[in-house]
Amino acid sequence: MREVLGGAQARARFAVWKARTASRVVVQTGLHTAMHWRGARCLVSELLRGKSGPSSIFKFHAENTPDAVALVDARSFSEAGGEDRTYSFRVLDDAIDRLGSVLHGWGIGPGRGALVMLKNRAEFLVVQPAVSRIGAAAVSASWRSTVPELVYLASHSGAGALFFDAELAGLIEEAAPQLSGIARERMIAVGGAVPGFRSLDDVVAGAEGGGAPDRSEAGSVVMYTSGTTGKPKGAVRTFPKDAAAATLAFIGETPMHVGDTHLVVCPLYHATAFAFASMNFVVGAKVVVLREFKPELFMEALQRYRVTSTAVVPTMLHRVMELGKERLRQYDTSSLRMIVAGGAPLPAQLATEVLGAFGDKLYNFYGATEVGLVTLAKPADLHAAPATIGKAVPGVEIRLIHESGRDCAIGEVGELYARSLLLIEGYHRDPEATREATLDGFFTVGDLARRDADGRYFIEGRKRDMIISGGVNVYPAEVEAALHEHPDVAEAAVVGVADREWGERVRAFVVRRPGTEVTEESLKEHCRVRVARPKVPREVVFLDELPRNPTGKVLKRELVRWEAT
Repeated sequence: MREVLGGAQARARFAVWKARTASRVVVQTGLHTAMHWRGARCLVSELLRGKSGPSSIFKFHAENTPDAVALVDARSFSEAGGEDRTYSFRVLDDAIDRLGSVLHGWGIGPGRGALVMLKNRAEFLVVQPAVSRIGAAAVSASWRSTVPELVYLASHSGAGALFFDAELAGLIEEAAPQLSGIARERMIAVGGAVPGFRSLDDVVAGAEGGGAPDRSEAGSVVMYTSGTTGKPKGAVRTFPKDAAAATLAFIGETPMHVGDTHLVVCPLYHATAFAFASMNFVVGAKVVVLREFKPELFMEALQRYRVTSTAVVPTMLHRVMELGKERLRQYDTSSLRMIVAGGAPLPAQLATEVLGAFGDKLYNFYGATEVGLVTLAKPADLHAAPATIGKAVPGVEIRLIHESGRDCAIGEVGELYARSLLLIEGYHRDPEATREATLDGFFTVGDLARRDADGRYFIEGRKRDMIISGGVNVYPAEVEAALHEHPDVAEAAVVGVADREWGERVRAFVVRRPGTEVTEESLKEHCRVRVARPKVPREVVFLDELPRNPTGKVLKRELVRWEAT
């Protein structure tokens, strides 16, 4: 729907599309019946000031339904136990405002962000909006990151503050001397007291709200994705006013509704979990954060909280289905209207099994940190073509580019490029990578796809050699670099191989240096301190030499087929 580039007539059509989309979705979700005068006045004020990002959502609901439950930290469902922690919209917005004031006092703002390294906990949805409210960049980091990875992210992003999970205290203590851009008093422990560091609860309790300017229109979220060169790339997502229309367009394709309860089980530092939590906040839904994923805990949470929607990666669905139909029938999931899967390819067989077990409640989306939500397969699509990623979301344009450079015909496979209001600004401090991924305003992450005559899309593979294991992106070059640091490794090559549970698993092929006897387990341990856990090879195969073509390039196709041969 980016016809805004086409002059006054196109801009007029775009304005009409936005208005129609907004009015349709407001009625469809029931927002029009839940609107009160104070909320309406706040919403109009925010829109007139050009503010429509996540920060404004919390302000609106804090005025419209201040005592409604916004957020639940499901502590009773964690291994450590404890009572659930609940936030109303008023309390949540106040905490965001107080923390934003503190950050502003530290000099955090446009051009200076904060690193967020938290496990799944409600505070994630306090910290990230607070950073965005003052116009800064919230840089999401995996809590599985190693010390070298954390140091790189802090340095490359230019973060001026760090919020870390109290359970990661040992790693932060080790990394602290190397985090030269972040003063120790701005390294804030979340979820418990850590000797030598301030806690988030103390920081927020001692702050006053309203002391920081609202620059939410300049706020952003930076999510680092692994790069083919071995170094992560920071995808910068901003919240322009037109992005609200794109968000509503996607919501309009789903059964999201006022009064819903959404369950978060994917890691919040991933785009999937954060995006679907945010969309549910838009309609004033309650968001329940589950600390960890286990099939039984997941099913119990669906029943206990009367969950209406949840977002998962296919690996999670696989584990749920392993419980068996008899076990699944023991849980009351009658409240559930939508299970949305994404982040990795959804096997056709698994899609069929889930539809059979839960009914027509499965949705499959295709998207990426860089391009946002691109396609959506509804239950009817999955019945007709279980392997599909669905049709283009309203407002999204898709091009499939053949290897020859032309647009693909129906049925032909090409590289998928998308253009919408949810594209990232680009990669942080990496204009070359941004240029390589861009074509006439369209963006690609290297996936190959085809389209059928009914407008449904199907992922066929990846142009680049990225591995997706359990919803986590793994680039072989990064793992190979870690393996090559071992003194007994002469050569290494990493590929992804099909795995029913994980989608793909990481397999490393290694040539030992002459006279050495390095083992599989020692190489795995070597990798564990250099790359995040999902990137550690699940298998290491030792070869006398790697297969290569005449120019010396490793033939990874042969390595992928190695098991069969």
